[in-house]
Amino acid sequence: MRALVYHGPGNKAWEEVPEPQVIEDGDAVVRVDAVTICGTDLHILKGDVPAVTDGRILGHEAVGTVEAVGPAVRTVRPGDKVLVSCITACGTCRFCREGRYGLCVGGGGWILGHKIDGTQAEYVRVPFADTSVHPLPDGVPAQDVLMLADILPTGYEGGVLNGAVRPGDTVAVVGAGPIGLSAIMGTRLFSPSRVIAIDLADSRLEAAKRFGADVTVNNSRQDPLAAVRELTGGLGADVTIEAVGVPATFEAAVALARPGGRIANIGVHGGPAALHLEEQWIRGITITTGLVDTYSTPTLLRLVAGGQLDAGRFITHHFPMEEFLKAYDVFGDAADTGALKVVLTR
Repeated sequence: MRALVYHGPGNKAWEEVPEPQVIEDGDAVVRVDAVTICGTDLHILKGDVPAVTDGRILGHEAVGTVEAVGPAVRTVRPGDKVLVSCITACGTCRFCREGRYGLCVGGGGWILGHKIDGTQAEYVRVPFADTSVHPLPDGVPAQDVLMLADILPTGYEGGVLNGAVRPGDTVAVVGAGPIGLSAIMGTRLFSPSRVIAIDLADSRLEAAKRFGADVTVNNSRQDPLAAVRELTGGLGADVTIEAVGVPATFEAAVALARPGGRIANIGVHGGPAALHLEEQWIRGITITTGLVDTYSTPTLLRLVAGGQLDAGRFITHHFPMEEFLKAYDVFGDAADTGALKVVLTR
């Protein structure tokens, strides 16, 4: 089969590799029918995730068709259409029993495209299939469900739920890429008084308006701190959500929060960011961090199936799978191409 293979920082190739096989009793082998690229893949290619080694097949999001299962698999069988989650769950360790699948110590967590070969391929092996894939709901396009492999639960859990968004809150989202837009979409479910999107790219701020932002701030032309304080009587936002993963955006998210506010960091950071405790210790702020757990995926699937969330609106570009390198170029140059999520299909 062919797959997108990482060969060190800045190097990738669409090349021939062996097809995956069932290895453990709980495995499923899934034929990948649709797959996408994540901002985390771009971080990997920059060298920000050193655990990813030369020869690794990238990717952790897919929808596909079950080809084969191990003898212990009970919930899916060959021929079933499934969503492959970005998080793999052993289902039995302490953290899985608490619904913290991203912290799994039983062989799961974020392993696809990270510690084992991932989904940017014609086939993928999924460990712990009973707890790591979801049957596709009837009547929902597979490419829409693909958005629930990572970005929608990440924005919802890491931003909205960790940030404890409540009705009437002012929420500032720093970064209007796919994860920031997911956080905006999820925030709207909780009836905020206003959502403020902050980004450097006008195209992404236009997208933020479509996804539910009430106010947009281009921080190359406008001071976001002054804008947020003007909208909040000088206090700052009740909740700020960091959705980029660079020091400047984390520090901005902290500064934008009001006293007693909540700061939810979603971005993947490849280097240190400053937290000025000499200023912040007295302000009573709460900062949350962490990888998505995907415990919300069944809820989000119901919301998408019921028409309450329009997951398909993230998709801006389509490619056949053999154009993976072109798709990476388009996704990696989102400021110019306007790409939010690219979808590659067989």
